[in-house]
Amino acid sequence: MTTTETRARTTGHPGYSETHPCVPGTAELARRLARTACATWGVDEAADTAALLLSELVANAVRHTGSRSIRVIVDRPADGVLYLAVVDREPLLVPVRHSPKPGALGGRGLVLVETFAERWGYDRMGSGLRPWGKRVWAQLALEEGAR
Repeated sequence: MTTTETRARTTGHPGYSETHPCVPGTAELARRLARTACATWGVDEAADTAALLLSELVANAVRHTGSRSIRVIVDRPADGVLYLAVVDREPLLVPVRHSPKPGALGGRGLVLVETFAERWGYDRMGSGLRPWGKRVWAQLALEEGAR
């Protein structure tokens, strides 16, 4: 199950999103989406960092949620900003950054996100007492003059 969506705007850059199964292989699809969007927007210098951040957000959703599918989002809401997000169906399982022990094989995902992103966080999706999911996001600052 893969769906792709491009959101048109009256001005600015289009945003991209895809829905994929919540499985480890989706990380590669997310990296590809990030690189393709960066190339389309002419901000190739951000492609590797964007791919890393989005891959870590996908890995966290795969590892820590029971969602069957996730929505991967790459957006450029302003010229100097790249917005990356993953939406899952587990509103109560929020991301928590841990400090991994030396030699640990995992546990560095949010450390990497925090290191490379200008900002990151999460938003519950839905209203009131019945949220249906959450969006975990990272914001990457683009170099001055990025078109």
